[in-house]
Amino acid sequence: MSSCQRAARPLLQSLRQEYLIRRTSHLPRAFSTSAPRQDEDPTTTTTAPSTPPPISSTKSMDQLEAAANSMGGETRKFRMKERLLDRETTTAHWAERKLISMGTPPVGSRRRRAALRTSENVPFEQLPYQCFQEARKILQEDRQEKIQAIAKELAKIKRLEDTPADQVPGGERKKNLRLASLRKYLEELKILADVNDPVVKRKFEDGLGDMDKPIYRYYAEKKWRGMPYRIITQRIQQLNIVPDVLPKFDPTVDVELFFRRIKVNPGVILDSRITEVPPRLKVQVFNPGERLVSIVVMDSDVPNPETDSFERRCHYLAANVSLSPNEPSLPLGNVDKEKQLAVRWLPAFSQKGAPYHRLSVFVLEQKPGEILDIAKLRELYSGRDGFSLKSYRDKFGLTPVGFNIFRTVWDESTAGVMERAGVPGADVEFKFKRVYSMKEEKKARGWEAKRQKPKYRGLWKYSKRIHGISRGRR
Repeated sequence: MSSCQRAARPLLQSLRQEYLIRRTSHLPRAFSTSAPRQDEDPTTTTTAPSTPPPISSTKSMDQLEAAANSMGGETRKFRMKERLLDRETTTAHWAERKLISMGTPPVGSRRRRAALRTSENVPFEQLPYQCFQEARKILQEDRQEKIQAIAKELAKIKRLEDTPADQVPGGERKKNLRLASLRKYLEELKILADVNDPVVKRKFEDGLGDMDKPIYRYYAEKKWRGMPYRIITQRIQQLNIVPDVLPKFDPTVDVELFFRRIKVNPGVILDSRITEVPPRLKVQVFNPGERLVSIVVMDSDVPNPETDSFERRCHYLAANVSLSPNEPSLPLGNVDKEKQLAVRWLPAFSQKGAPYHRLSVFVLEQKPGEILDIAKLRELYSGRDGFSLKSYRDKFGLTPVGFNIFRTVWDESTAGVMERAGVPGADVEFKFKRVYSMKEEKKARGWEAKRQKPKYRGLWKYSKRIHGISRGRR
């Protein structure tokens, strides 16, 4: 136990005791009537005589009490279920799964929710720690300085925008460069104003941050640039996505892949049945504004026995899909079939005997304000086979920004998946050809060459290259 935990434990225990005392002090005292004791004279009791129920009543007293108890039990169960389904304080595993399925996941970690449920609801910024409050005062003073600097920069930008280009040294080009530099510095000041605020950090860790604000985008990018970015770049290098698919590529957007509510780690081998349903993407961008993107899912390992090589196949293609920092979810099955979908989803499959197939998921950003012609895309890529991502990128001026990948191999359910998808070739099995060495057979030399005659039969046991029993190198 650290010194900080040892110092905070007495305070936490006192807060919990006060909370329990306040909670029990407000509870009304429950009174109940019971039968008198056997040694007590029933005529001396001071209780008011109760009128017996009429004989003609349809329900007896026992039935009424049982009904009241059952109603009270149902009410208590309902209240308990409501409390367990509170996304701020729940700690039950089944409640967490149900909240996630309802689209309202629990807030923060389970340890945080347990602490909130067993302690008073004190606002985070009003925690009774003197050092914490003194540090917040210093942070507030620093924030006020940053706000004043932001106001000055805004005034500079407005003054420069109102100035005609012919009055600026360097003309229109220098004016635009100066405006871009000032706006970039303004965004940095907005981040520095809130980067040390504990309330902002707490909201981001709980998943309640507004991604339209630059500080939360900064935190999200910083988190992604850690392990997730390293893993995805490692997969690009290990699985030879560069240069097999693109000559060079560095992702700048976080792309997470989900199949049937299951998050897929980059490069994992999936069962064919899971890929029958189109996946859902979570694409988190780190720059402001709304943009249009294209989504491509392609197989870069389609075997071709005629040419003894591998080709590419398009499994999904959609364009003109809107994307913004606050709306990262992109279900591929819910895109507009008339204005966005160019090539419908095809499940991942691999024929028997073939090596694993790499299915890459690319997110390509379109030019600002440009809308692609879906009819033209359907005409070009409806055949699926022979798809080239580099050609698609160059033809329509797209920029690859996001990437994820999964793999597939032949399994026991692949034949059924191919049959349901209408794909032929489930009965085809690939076999590797045996490649024989083209080197000439080496002749025996030295000691072995001199003792090949039958009179040296007693020495053959010391050699491995005599009379066809050779197992050495050739």
